[in-house]
Amino acid sequence: MGPYRARAEAHPDGVVDLSIGSPVDPTPEVVRAALAEATDAHAYPTTVGTPALRAAIVDWFERRRGVTGLDAASVLPTIGSKELVALLPFMIGVGAGDVVVHPRAAYPTYEMGAVLCGATALASDDPAEWPAATRLVWLNSPGNPDGRVLGIDELRAARARARELGAVIVGDECYAELGWEGEWSDAPVPSLLDPRVTDGDPRDTLAIYSLSKQSNMAGYRAAFVAGDAALIARLTNVRKHAGLMLPAPLQHAMVAALGDDAHVADQKRRYRARRDLLKPALESAGYRIDRSEAGLYLWATEGRDAWESIGRLADLGIVAGPGHFYGVHFPEHVRLSLTAPDERIAAAAERLRSAPQG
Repeated sequence: MGPYRARAEAHPDGVVDLSIGSPVDPTPEVVRAALAEATDAHAYPTTVGTPALRAAIVDWFERRRGVTGLDAASVLPTIGSKELVALLPFMIGVGAGDVVVHPRAAYPTYEMGAVLCGATALASDDPAEWPAATRLVWLNSPGNPDGRVLGIDELRAARARARELGAVIVGDECYAELGWEGEWSDAPVPSLLDPRVTDGDPRDTLAIYSLSKQSNMAGYRAAFVAGDAALIARLTNVRKHAGLMLPAPLQHAMVAALGDDAHVADQKRRYRARRDLLKPALESAGYRIDRSEAGLYLWATEGRDAWESIGRLADLGIVAGPGHFYGVHFPEHVRLSLTAPDERIAAAAERLRSAPQG
């Protein structure tokens, strides 16, 4: 990416970096105030989280995701979601000879988690393809990079196949509050833990969520996992011995974030406005937007190799991510993030609208 970034940075009006989904907007005041009031953290924090945090997670799942039946024993805070994605196969005993299934268009850490414990990674969106050796299935809805949302029927089918194989199934749902189109435009997308999916039985089923996106807390490393209490107990035991515990002030800040829906709605409005500028500008420049009905990204193609598109964008001073970074199945797509200041998104949109075709 280095040469392309250098080309983009040479643009006379400055670079517009849409390659990374790192929030640029301020962390909400309600969160920062909670962090400040909890700085007397003289004792070790608990791995399982404070009672207040566990209660806030349970309440959030019911209020925002329609997930009922959780309790303190079925939730666990984590140090961001990436470490959990990478370490989960190891924590649940996946190893050599086992298969870890992940989406075809995928965040690379799913595959890396399999590599780290000696398992085999398989990119597949079709449950019928999942082999007998499957021990862990990752779903990602809304997807990164493609913004794909899985409906209730798709979640049920995936979970049924995982149960048939004796595999654990995990929904990575970090973009769930950011739905844009169709039935997801004003509602969170379905959770893998939704009673319509599990029929009230969460065995071998987990869901992961992060406050990085909805609350601009990426620097806080604030996330959590919920679901099967037996699996949560296993994860808790491993994490206790590994010293994987979220600092106490951050746990207090998470309680504030989870209890305040207003700042989430405000942030969604910001991203919607940026998307409403960038999407039609990309289309006017000859790109087709695939999926992208939710999440922080636009998954775009102009029918040529992604590196050619990355070069064309770089000449406009825009940095994006090539589809090659997200597996071998989408070599003609690029990923563009909505996480740039309003002024930079507007600049990118203007450059795209003025770009020569071809």
